[in-house]
Amino acid sequence: MKRQHFLKSLGGISLLALIPNFSITKHLKTLTGNLKGKIIRNNDGTRLNVIGDIQTHKLIGSDTNNQIVEWVDDVEPGVGIPPHIHTKEDEIFRVIKGEIEIMVDGKTTVLKAGDVAFAPKNIPHSWTVIGTEKAKMITSAFPAGIEIMFKELNDLPSGPPDFKVVSEICGRYGITFMT
Repeated sequence: MKRQHFLKSLGGISLLALIPNFSITKHLKTLTGNLKGKIIRNNDGTRLNVIGDIQTHKLIGSDTNNQIVEWVDDVEPGVGIPPHIHTKEDEIFRVIKGEIEIMVDGKTTVLKAGDVAFAPKNIPHSWTVIGTEKAKMITSAFPAGIEIMFKELNDLPSGPPDFKVVSEICGRYGITFMT
């Protein structure tokens, strides 16, 4: 099919979707539920300190019908998350600034601005900011739910974290640290 014909056929479908009570409109509403579009500005979001990982949550489960949660990590050199396994969610890490040493399934590499890593559930992974520059990374987890755990970790008393308490909280959300 030629591109022009294809685009015209899409235009017709789009027009039909705008007509109330048309079956496509009903089907699309079933797929999206009560989801609404959302614009999140650079400085918007809920800021959490998750054991030194400064996270700004941009999208949470209630925004996405629990499909995905996305946050921005703004982290000092030396900060990281030790090797662990998720049993519920997959994660995608996108480095925006700085350098992140990441391990996924036993393979360690350095991610720089523009690089992406995927850590599926049930696969061990970890990350640490290396070098002297603060790092910024966009992290997505799907399905959503992990943001509730992050809120619990944020609410722990300030100071060095009690790893036993952290492990117990994470364990309730299907995350196990490798020792």
